[in-house]
Amino acid sequence: MQALKQNRRADYQDVLNAPAHMVAEVIDGALHTQPRPAPTHTLASSALGNDLGNPFQFGRGGPGGWWILDEPELHFGEDVLVSDLAGWRRERMPRLPDTAYFTLAPDWVCEVLSPGTRRFDLYEKRPVYAREGVPYLWMVDPLDRGLEAFELRDGQWVLIASLKDDDAVSVPPFEAISFSLSDLWPDGPAQSSETESQLGKP
Repeated sequence: MQALKQNRRADYQDVLNAPAHMVAEVIDGALHTQPRPAPTHTLASSALGNDLGNPFQFGRGGPGGWWILDEPELHFGEDVLVSDLAGWRRERMPRLPDTAYFTLAPDWVCEVLSPGTRRFDLYEKRPVYAREGVPYLWMVDPLDRGLEAFELRDGQWVLIASLKDDDAVSVPPFEAISFSLSDLWPDGPAQSSETESQLGKP
């Protein structure tokens, strides 16, 4: 994650001018850029999108009623954020906007942490999500194989779930279904244990 110093406040034009291979965001007038995520990061985000998309976006095995989107660009005043995943209840956003970005705050956001973006996600982006009234925030950590879920209460984030390895995930706002957290890891705990068992056989 690189914060670019300028003699003026960064704006959306700086995001548009950023190299195509970089993710550009603006918070409090500062432009932040980062390279595209590593494969483990991409896998965790894609797998989570798959686990939630079928039941909540398409109503297959779940209640439907949501838009679940990868890397939406969010415009909150002068701030421009790109979350790894975000979801909107269709009752709040019946149709997708015609613009390339969203100005309506999501009902759920997920950030997948990486060594280069961890501090930015935790200490820069998370307060903006609270300020904008996002009700639920999930933080996924592929290196630690963990998920922490937060609910916004009186403007403060409250931890409502802390899961790891292959724990079952049935957490608001998606408690209507359950899936294994190991879906998000390239060599999840269940697979690793099975492999170790086979290697230990004579």
